[in-house]
Amino acid sequence: MNLGIKNQSNFISMNGQNRSDIYPGLEVDIILKKDQRSGKLTRGIVKNLLTSATYHSRGIKVRLEDGQVGRVAEIVEE
Repeated sequence: MNLGIKNQSNFISMNGQNRSDIYPGLEVDIILKKDQRSGKLTRGIVKNLLTSATYHSRGIKVRLEDGQVGRVAEIVEE
């Protein structure tokens, strides 16, 4: 399963790819490494950013406050 990487507009929000959009305390949905095939999302609060690049095509890697690590698929907007 491709998880929409090639066709991002249909599956993954573009805002998870830009480091400038993500900061500690932000609520996000991430894809854990173990869930890449299924595309299952995990919601949590960003503790710190692990990707140093300003942009990443598959999403900025973050650590959540509960310690889980994954790539941001969507920023939760309320």
